[in-house]
Amino acid sequence: MTSPGAFHDFEHAGWEKAAAQYDQAFGELTAQSIEPLLDAVGAGPHVRLLDIATGPGHAAAAAARRGSSAVGIDFSDAMVELASHRYPHLEFRLGDAERLDVETHSVDAVMMNYGMLHLSDPERAIAEAFRVLQPGGRYAFTVWDVPERAIGFGIILQAIQMHGKMDVGLPAGPPFFRFSDPEESKRTLASAGFVNVKTLQVPQIWTVESGDELLAAFRTAAVRTAALLNQQTEATLKKIREEVLASAEQYRRGGSIHLPMPSVLTSALRPAT
Repeated sequence: MTSPGAFHDFEHAGWEKAAAQYDQAFGELTAQSIEPLLDAVGAGPHVRLLDIATGPGHAAAAAARRGSSAVGIDFSDAMVELASHRYPHLEFRLGDAERLDVETHSVDAVMMNYGMLHLSDPERAIAEAFRVLQPGGRYAFTVWDVPERAIGFGIILQAIQMHGKMDVGLPAGPPFFRFSDPEESKRTLASAGFVNVKTLQVPQIWTVESGDELLAAFRTAAVRTAALLNQQTEATLKKIREEVLASAEQYRRGGSIHLPMPSVLTSALRPAT
């Protein structure tokens, strides 16, 4: 059994390498979740907000535009550097979602846009969010919906399952789609002490020009899925590519491919007392 530390180090190394490519490949798609996420945590004037796993910093910047006092935190030096370069007027810090260097009861809102998928110990990160929130504070995070609905993932994973190997010796981590299940999210957050736990689906469309663009995004701008693809043999990758191209073409509308990629947004409150 792989230790949580091995998975943590695997994810960290992956994001140090994929920071710039992630923003180019997924930035416009993941940005579609930002406004619903800000609504869920009540971002606005006088709200002290942490954007955990801030990545390129887009969600923190959107919160600041609403008047919030926003700080972005990420465990990747490359991501912090990227976010600081894009938004030099905002504060971005190196930090770990599972061990926040933030005072207890010091913020009004904590949010995470797709970071939950990459944690070695999600329960610990949720407990840390609960700790730093003041009583009555709000917490929200997004994850991808299941592959049957998040079609970009569905196409890639189905192609690997059909032609390749799913077990390629990667460090074991929490199930990728664990929090796509609303009941699992509600149970986990309630166990951490949160109340008024709610989930909703955020409809999103990923526009790509070709199946090759889709495949390249997952090979160069992800971590777990990238490693899964890049551990296949060249012969297998050729078959996977052919499958991806054929499947993606089913979603072509005019000159582009339009893939449904909904997210699942979970929000909750820290009790006021």
